[in-house]
Amino acid sequence: MKSFLSVLKNRILFLGFIGLLLVVIATGNQRETIVTDNINRTKSLEAIHIVTKYNNLLDQVKPVFANTFEEVIENGPNNPVSFVGTMTGYGPDCVGCGGRTGCPPRQDVRNGNIYYEDPDYGKIRIIATDADIPCGTVMKISNLTFSSEPILAIALDRGGAIQGKIVDLLFASEAETKSIGRQYNVHFEIVRWGW
Repeated sequence: MKSFLSVLKNRILFLGFIGLLLVVIATGNQRETIVTDNINRTKSLEAIHIVTKYNNLLDQVKPVFANTFEEVIENGPNNPVSFVGTMTGYGPDCVGCGGRTGCPPRQDVRNGNIYYEDPDYGKIRIIATDADIPCGTVMKISNLTFSSEPILAIALDRGGAIQGKIVDLLFASEAETKSIGRQYNVHFEIVRWGW
């Protein structure tokens, strides 16, 4: 009789354990998980959702299309602006070029460094713009014959012939610019106005 009670007790305990396990599985784990990858650049699920929501809102904001350069200057500080213009290319070894950008941090570009590391946009190309467009302005450039993908670039330079809706893209050397020539009907979208 003792062995029968012992077996019955073990079976009841086993079935109780299985029942408890099924209850735990059925109710699920209600804990919230926050994922981080680097203490200096914390990325939690909540932060990712906020950034995604912000980016979706930006996608809904249509830039003001500027027909004239005056409209670009008028609307640029307060709204996203787009315009159609002309793109040319230049190298640090061009006639009259000093090898450094005209805007701070006056980056030395004679070593073939045609990119700038922006804290907000990462590694982006360098352009020369009209002096009325402030240094640090970031543009998305598309409809180019030499690139099927849009180019993100920052205004870090000036040029005597660069006026109005003409933008000059920096290349590693003046010789490289011969292949692109002068690009017409290029789409420019200002995504950040100055620093």
